[in-house]
Amino acid sequence: MSEPTRRNGDAFPWHLGVCDAHCHPTDTLSSLSSDPISKARYLTAMATRAQDQHLVDSAAKQHPETIVPCFGWHPWFTHLLYDDTSDEPTYAPDRHGNDNGKAKEEHYRRVLTPNSSTSEIQQGFIVSLPSPTPLSDLISQTREYLLKHPTALVGEIGLDKAFLLPQPWSTDQRDGSLTPGGREGRPLSPYRVRVEHQIAILRAQLHLAGELRRGVSVHGVQVHGVLLDAIAATWKGYERVVLSKRQMHKITMGEEEPPTPPSSSDAESPKPFPPRICLHSYSASVEVLRQWLDPKIPADIYFSFSVAVNLSTKSTRNKIRQVIQGVPGERILVESDLHKAGEDMESALVEMYSLVCEIKGWAIEDGVKRIRQNYEAFIGLELDER
Repeated sequence: MSEPTRRNGDAFPWHLGVCDAHCHPTDTLSSLSSDPISKARYLTAMATRAQDQHLVDSAAKQHPETIVPCFGWHPWFTHLLYDDTSDEPTYAPDRHGNDNGKAKEEHYRRVLTPNSSTSEIQQGFIVSLPSPTPLSDLISQTREYLLKHPTALVGEIGLDKAFLLPQPWSTDQRDGSLTPGGREGRPLSPYRVRVEHQIAILRAQLHLAGELRRGVSVHGVQVHGVLLDAIAATWKGYERVVLSKRQMHKITMGEEEPPTPPSSSDAESPKPFPPRICLHSYSASVEVLRQWLDPKIPADIYFSFSVAVNLSTKSTRNKIRQVIQGVPGERILVESDLHKAGEDMESALVEMYSLVCEIKGWAIEDGVKRIRQNYEAFIGLELDER
């Protein structure tokens, strides 16, 4: 494949530091075997399930100048966890006389739900699933990874109302080049993870990100209002003070004292919510976008866009321009959301960077610089100082 180019034929300005804000290169480990692994300066590599947490850790150690690691549990896999901090955990072998089989069945019947065409969850499907893992184990492991990697984020986390779990494997169908645990072309089952269970897993990871003051990369599909409500619940009581015009006039006239700004130490102290949130491949409406831009929100909200999601259907293509126009220039990020490093990922970045710059009226060089500054602010560090 030839060098990706801009529409006017000039070479794309990779040298200015292109940032991929959300991708999954550890899903195809062979794509990380070369050095350099990408023309992009930074790849924000997401973990999503048990099988890839250590792979993201290893990739970040092998490619420290390129990989920004993210550790988290994707909503598609939340059924594999149970909240052992709950007063009534969904998985409790002791309740069944140490019968793990009955306890496992109870867990999956409580956290999964069939769609309208299916009356109940088949026993055979439950048997194919592993015993669930304690949520506390995930949080403990994630904390260790975050402390090991000072630039690491929490991700990919979120909510998804549309997805269906894949059917179990039959015989040796797997593609050995891919990291286990994903769909890999398997037919879909009629079962979903209850949104209430997804919210419990999301909330625990948001609290960890707040504790360690790390940004998060958030997935949200067909659940935009619920997602906003779930995240907003974590910052209740911490909202920013927004002064009315009347209050500002009184302060200007000396009739009122201005509010005391938070100290730098208070700003960096642990909170129950993350300081920075990226809504990856943002696909909600402009109306929801405005809610995320409420000045009272005490977290900095970023919006990332990808060809893979935002240009994948006629519906998403039709609204992308209005949405991008509505995002403040300092809060836009670009991603590939692809599962393999290399030329396809680079081409996807070129296309989306070019579209964002066109919609915003930015020269491509200016746009790449702006988005890199946004990215560095999102991860909370000046990366060149790493």
